[in-house]
Amino acid sequence: MFNSIFKIIYFIELLVAIGVRKSFEKKYLKLDIAVDRKTTLDVIFLLLNGVGMIIPIIYVLSPWLDFANYQIPEWLSYTGAVLFALAIYLIWKSHYDLGRNWTPIVALREEASLVTGGIYKYIRHPMYAAHLLWALAQVLLLPNWIAGYSFLLVQIPFYFVRIRAEEQMMIEEFGDAYRTYMGNTARLIPWLL
Repeated sequence: MFNSIFKIIYFIELLVAIGVRKSFEKKYLKLDIAVDRKTTLDVIFLLLNGVGMIIPIIYVLSPWLDFANYQIPEWLSYTGAVLFALAIYLIWKSHYDLGRNWTPIVALREEASLVTGGIYKYIRHPMYAAHLLWALAQVLLLPNWIAGYSFLLVQIPFYFVRIRAEEQMMIEEFGDAYRTYMGNTARLIPWLL
């Protein structure tokens, strides 16, 4: 069970991340969708994301996956804790800055606006960057070949598919304004990507 301080840290940070997300879901999920580009593949990836988060919970709360443990230096695990904290901040900030524009699927709300301020001034997809940070943090906090990598294995293909679909929808909706925005911001990592 909680036989490692890093399992405890992971579990606490996981609960905080879920709490942040749920607070925005409660506030915005009930709003109407004007443009819905959700696909079957999108739904499958969302379900796989859930699996990628459930496996670590099983690992933290039981010894069932301990056979796949490996050792890493303790300082890497502390780095994972910091990365997860940064991911939580980015999740909060991206939801906060999007406000009523946020949807959990590839969609646009009624009266959607192009958000280019706040964290979106630097990163077009900060929520996806946050989830990738979370996935990397999970690898470092949970040194287990199954639990540690479960979220990362889902996130990488998910975001290649999701970002492409989202950006196409935004170009169709906002045209040159979005193209200009794309030229002025990084996709996931400021000043790099």
